[in-house]
Amino acid sequence: MTEQQEDPSRIRIEDTKSLIPPIRNVRIGSAVVWLGRGVQDMQACPAASLFYGFCFAGMGLAITMVFEHAYQFTSALTSGFLLLGPFLAMGLYELSRRRERGEGCQFAASLTVWRRNIANIAIFALVLAVIFLVWARASLIIFALFYTSELPNLSGFLNEVLRLDNLEFLSVYTIVGAVFAALVFALSVVSIPMMLDRGQDAITAMLTSFAALTRNPAPMLLWAFLIAFLTILGFLTLHIGLIFFMPMIGHGTWHAYRALVGQETAPS
Repeated sequence: MTEQQEDPSRIRIEDTKSLIPPIRNVRIGSAVVWLGRGVQDMQACPAASLFYGFCFAGMGLAITMVFEHAYQFTSALTSGFLLLGPFLAMGLYELSRRRERGEGCQFAASLTVWRRNIANIAIFALVLAVIFLVWARASLIIFALFYTSELPNLSGFLNEVLRLDNLEFLSVYTIVGAVFAALVFALSVVSIPMMLDRGQDAITAMLTSFAALTRNPAPMLLWAFLIAFLTILGFLTLHIGLIFFMPMIGHGTWHAYRALVGQETAPS
């Protein structure tokens, strides 16, 4: 799709001068459009896209193995999966960018795209790593508070979850986890595509990502739901679904960035 073609997911641009690029207002159903375009990118670059899909599936398999032997650490590993996802998806962003520019699928270039803005990507990685470490510690503390004697075995823990025997634990764990997930989503929804596409600094990219979320809360909530739903579905299908769903999300994230972020403006 060229810049001249009208994007049905875009409504208008707020052309106010700011330290960040203008944010477009998008329709609530735009998330479905982005996912559909992600499917089109997968069909155009099947081998390269599936390579990254298999990488995601391998990460999911590692999380499952940890869950079977030490489920109290699963939340930390799952957080790592969600935090590492945007970085592993950089190759998918590059494939979508090149396809948009008519350059075709260049798998080798997608493997080294991180070199384009390595300093700011490293800063962004550091921010997410700090959030990950805090969440991992918070997760262990919650387990320690609600299981003061000893942790039940895996089957006993799953039975408690399914029977809702420990509602206090489930409520606290869900709320705290949702806060961390929302923070990561707010900072990363368009950050890495923007850093790769425009050579943007990490702080501006994160502020732009947060602005995109606050400007379009309903579409972004639907986008977050689709990401979570497809990720969970991927795990429930013995990780096979991750091979296909994760590239769809990665390619779709590029189109979300292109729909949400307008051309750069001069600082006020």
